[in-house]
Amino acid sequence: MLIRIVKMTFAHENVTAFQNRFQGIKENIINFEGCNLLELYQDKANSNVFFTYSYWDSEAALDHYRKSSFFKEVWSETKKMFIEKPEAWSVDKIVSLKHPL
Repeated sequence: MLIRIVKMTFAHENVTAFQNRFQGIKENIINFEGCNLLELYQDKANSNVFFTYSYWDSEAALDHYRKSSFFKEVWSETKKMFIEKPEAWSVDKIVSLKHPL
């Protein structure tokens, strides 16, 4: 399993447009072969900073998604809204704890 974290900083005037766009494409992303989890986070201190957090079967599955025409179209439109270069990390989960209820 591969976990992908992407930090995106948008121009303030593009925040609503990004949120609307994400709402329209999120089902396509989660239904892409190899994607098992998709979450979107918004920074509490900087409302124009967002993070996607996704689980992929493998690096090959993520690469297949990133090379797809769907991703290329989505990314070409999304990157026009940035005010900073996005950052991305591929990580392995080492520990996960959940408080017992």
